[in-house]
Amino acid sequence: MRPGAPVGAGRPYAFLLLAGGLLGLAASAVLTVDKIRLLQNPGYRPNCNINPVISCGSVVQTAQAEAFGFPNSLIGLAAFGALAAVGTGLVAGAVYHRWFWLGLQTGTLLGLGFVLWLIDQALYDIGALCPYCMVVWAVMLPLCWYTALHLLRSGVLPAPRWWPAVARWHWVVPAVWYLGIALLILNRFWSYWRTLL
Repeated sequence: MRPGAPVGAGRPYAFLLLAGGLLGLAASAVLTVDKIRLLQNPGYRPNCNINPVISCGSVVQTAQAEAFGFPNSLIGLAAFGALAAVGTGLVAGAVYHRWFWLGLQTGTLLGLGFVLWLIDQALYDIGALCPYCMVVWAVMLPLCWYTALHLLRSGVLPAPRWWPAVARWHWVVPAVWYLGIALLILNRFWSYWRTLL
């Protein structure tokens, strides 16, 4: 790659960005609609209020669901919409300059940090899980991780010496992420899960 030349992406990463953006966008849209309905009618019960643990209504009405003074789902609508648009562009063959890629990586890192805080809040402060929020948890790590790998592979970021091993075992980080979240949920709500056995 010529230094400073615009960089595109392979189809697997482009489709990952598109699919992850669309999944996050859909989850954010449902959460936004539920929030509006709750504001219109405080007695409204979202259809994802399944049991004491899996309960969107319990999560959407907390202060954490409006971390910046407005519903977090509005951030999701904008951010995941942008990711889906970038993914669509990449699928169509678009190329972007280095500053764009670095901005995308920064955005996904900030999103991942926000999601880590939300996971902590849901598990240990709110004490309830929102399925649509968990969709966002599920898509953020792969979006951030595979963006970093793409930047290393394409030369946007300098590849360290251990890069070949990371490229070969790229699936380990998402697998550990999903396993870790599953174990945290299992441990935190074990007293409830045990009653279902």
